[in-house]
Amino acid sequence: MNRSSSVVAAVLACTVLPPLAAAPPPATDLPVKEIALFSSGVGYFQHEGPVKDNARVELQFKTAQINDILKSLVPRDLGGGTVSTVTYPSQDPIEKTLRSFQVDITANPPLADLLNQLRGAKVTLTAGTEKMAGVIVGVETREVPGGGERATPPKTQFLNVLTGGAIRTVAVNDLRGLQFEDAGLQSELEKALSALAAARDKDKKTVALQFNGKGERAVRLGYVVETPVWKTSYRLVFGAGGADAKPQLQGWALVENQTENDWTEVKLSLVSGRPISFVQDLFSPLYVTRQVVENERIANVRAQRYEAGRAAVPTNALPMAQPVAPPITSRVGAAAPATALRSAKKKAAVRGGVGATAEADESEVDLAPADAISSLGATAETQQVGELFQYTVAGVSLPRQRSAMIPIVNDAIEAEKVSIYNEAVQAKFPLYGARLKNSVQLHLLGGPISVFDEGRYAGDARISDLPPGQSRLLSYGVDLQLPVLVEDRKSEQRQRLGKIVGGLLEVQQKATRALTYVVENKSTRSKKLVVEHPRSGADWKLVETAEPTERTNALHRFEVTVAAGQTQKLTVREERVEAVRYELVEQSRETLLAFLQNGEPTPALRDALTKVGNLQQAIATLESEAEEKGAQIEKITEEQDRLRENVKTAGDRSEYGTRLLRKLNEQETQIEKLQAEQKALEKKVEARKKELADYVKGLNLG
Repeated sequence: MNRSSSVVAAVLACTVLPPLAAAPPPATDLPVKEIALFSSGVGYFQHEGPVKDNARVELQFKTAQINDILKSLVPRDLGGGTVSTVTYPSQDPIEKTLRSFQVDITANPPLADLLNQLRGAKVTLTAGTEKMAGVIVGVETREVPGGGERATPPKTQFLNVLTGGAIRTVAVNDLRGLQFEDAGLQSELEKALSALAAARDKDKKTVALQFNGKGERAVRLGYVVETPVWKTSYRLVFGAGGADAKPQLQGWALVENQTENDWTEVKLSLVSGRPISFVQDLFSPLYVTRQVVENERIANVRAQRYEAGRAAVPTNALPMAQPVAPPITSRVGAAAPATALRSAKKKAAVRGGVGATAEADESEVDLAPADAISSLGATAETQQVGELFQYTVAGVSLPRQRSAMIPIVNDAIEAEKVSIYNEAVQAKFPLYGARLKNSVQLHLLGGPISVFDEGRYAGDARISDLPPGQSRLLSYGVDLQLPVLVEDRKSEQRQRLGKIVGGLLEVQQKATRALTYVVENKSTRSKKLVVEHPRSGADWKLVETAEPTERTNALHRFEVTVAAGQTQKLTVREERVEAVRYELVEQSRETLLAFLQNGEPTPALRDALTKVGNLQQAIATLESEAEEKGAQIEKITEEQDRLRENVKTAGDRSEYGTRLLRKLNEQETQIEKLQAEQKALEKKVEARKKELADYVKGLNLG
């Protein structure tokens, strides 16, 4: 290797001399002991272990996790010690980091360029067999004679060193070793090279914690990082222990170790809650653009505005988090009733599928030989923690970058086979299904369910979160033996007059509709069918129909039992009654007649509306006559305009003009008469309207 070609040569040369300082003590290993994975995609990890005296703990994280570490890391020294510092790599670009050292190796400089940076540094160097100490003056390039027939003599780099009051020149190629007398300068070069080495793995970062104390003691630290969402899957088994045996439910939790640490005998909690969590960039250095201040001799100081200050709240005045009371726990994995589990005294060890163990009642392991899932040992304990629910599994071992299925439920459960019909899902056939009631006293997180019936696979289903005591329907196949026909779809609109109060007429508009489900059972056994009928809204009510067994926001659910080889009908009738109010004085006679014809009025309502209609008709007649008078006045007025123009043309002293003036006079008399008649009609209209208003105001018919 050409030693003058890179910094590596200088480093190798420096290593021929003893190191300036001893290497730091090795970091103490602090294994992970407890993990809580949340269904919101974050996980809490807790490391714990012994340390002695002053100790350094190092943890490896992915670069993307550093922001979460800086936001949530909580270290504790349980033996009275203190946590002095937490260090982590800079997020600055490596070029910016390297330029921050006294020795700049950013551009991978040759040895000559590196030595030029160190002008003025005290060094001890070995050139050939000679060893000397001095101060670096600089590096120069000279032409060396003796290049033979070459037109341009070769160039050689020489290091100038001030030693013993004289400047000595040494060819860079002849250097065999070089040591800095300045320990700080050598340390800077070593730090720059360490930063360069650490930058090779851009996805791994080391976070170091310094615990200071005396003697052996325990320390603990916890943090929150992003984790894959843990999932659940179930198996529902019918007929595992015979025709009369209760169905069995087997549940698995699917977890993934995507961290940089192996999980060895950890306590794993799987929490169904979704705490609010976010990522804030605390890792990247933040630089603030500062104001450039001009020289005061040539610029005035800018006027400043200051906001009002507020008293700061002391940090020790903030309330401390209170410990959560130990929750009531229940065992998972029993085929016996829940009461037997609570009263059992003796415990037996059950081995889990991934090396985890948990305690179980002796009755739990005494399962019937025909039980298809009796060999599964559920390893989880369940806890209700505030509003959250969690499964806890002790002794989980899982290498990094591996995944595992952990059994969390293995118990008998209440489940009834049904068929489920929804016209919007499958118009002709219902679906095979079951009504599953959570009788295992565990919170079942939503997930897929594979259904097995009498030893055979029957289909897949999906289920949402199911708290203890609640029921859910699930479907897993098409029931071709129970065709359903929807017929007799009917709908109609009707009106019925209600009451008159305060001048308002209430009209009840009734809408009705009905349809019939015809179910034919072609199988050899009786079947129970759940019919899901859509709900149009809260204003629609069931009439002449049996109450549904269940309701949702969108559906009515009716149950129909159909004997083998028989046909059964279910008719669903609904009605909606909407009350609309009308101002009586604003309704025409025609509208009121329509109400009378279609609204099924009582005799009193009929008489009242008839009188109101007659008054409205009388008012309309008078208004029509008044309008006719006005139209006649307008027509005569237009004729007068024509006559006046003719008078101007013929002259008012001519025979024709005199005749026109006589006619204009007659028209004025006619207009005055029409105006008087119109005014009289308008008074009659007002009188009739008052009569109508007074009559309507006094009406109070229920």
